[in-house]
Amino acid sequence: MIKSDGRREPFNEEKLRSGLSRALEKRPVDAAAIEKVIGNIRHKLLASGERELLSRRIGEWAMEGLKDLDQVAYVRFASVYRSFQDINAFHEEVQRLRNEPAPELRRNQLRLIPDGDTENESESTSTRRPSGTKKS
Repeated sequence: MIKSDGRREPFNEEKLRSGLSRALEKRPVDAAAIEKVIGNIRHKLLASGERELLSRRIGEWAMEGLKDLDQVAYVRFASVYRSFQDINAFHEEVQRLRNEPAPELRRNQLRLIPDGDTENESESTSTRRPSGTKKS
């Protein structure tokens, strides 16, 4: 991982688990759900094919997982991760959450763009063909 100050360090799953657990403290979320978020992040790390990733990307994936899991924990994590300076930053983030579909609705929606880093995919979505069709 490449930290924001340029330092490099190995991915530390325990550090991620600790940060997620802190955000989820006293929230009605079981350990299996936390492990699923961590597993999704681990999968994205491996699927990226990159030797090094910006730690910011891992933080964004963590926030994405928390947003679907528990919005209070998401705001807690985001407030530390994004270094909210005042109550207005909290208010803006809560407003953004209110303007998005509820986590239950997002989970049931079909994805138009696959998870992961779309910049590094070998084919763009505009050049994909349904299976069984020939290139013209």
